[in-house]
Amino acid sequence: MRAYWKVMLDGFGAGMLTGLVGVGGGFLIVPVLVLLGGLPMHLAIGTSLFIISVERASGFAKYMDVLSDSGLSIHWDLMLVFSIIGIAGSFVGGKVGSYVPQARLKRGFALFLVVMGVVILG
Repeated sequence: MRAYWKVMLDGFGAGMLTGLVGVGGGFLIVPVLVLLGGLPMHLAIGTSLFIISVERASGFAKYMDVLSDSGLSIHWDLMLVFSIIGIAGSFVGGKVGSYVPQARLKRGFALFLVVMGVVILG
C-alpha cells in the first residue's frame, strides 16, 4: 500500500479531472485505485462506487439550488425508475463479476476505457 498522502494526491487529481470534464467517476477512480493505490480490482470497484455515491450526493444537493434558482425541478419519476434499474444492474454485475478472474476484469475494463474514450472524443 502506498503512503496515504500519495493516495490522497492521486484522489485529488482524479477528482479534479472528473470535475473538469464532468464525467469519468468510475473511469478515473478505478484505475487510480488499482494502479496507484494498489487495490485488487474487485475491491477497487466497490470502493469507487462508494466514493462516487458520496461525491454525487454533494453535487446533487448543490444542483438542487441551481435548479430552484432557475425555476426548474427534477423529474423524480424518471430518476426513481433509472435508479431502481441501475441498482438491479449493479447487483447482477456484482454477481457476474465474482465469477470473472481479476486479470480478465482488468483487461475488459481497459478495453472499455479505450472504447469510451474514443466515443467521448468523437
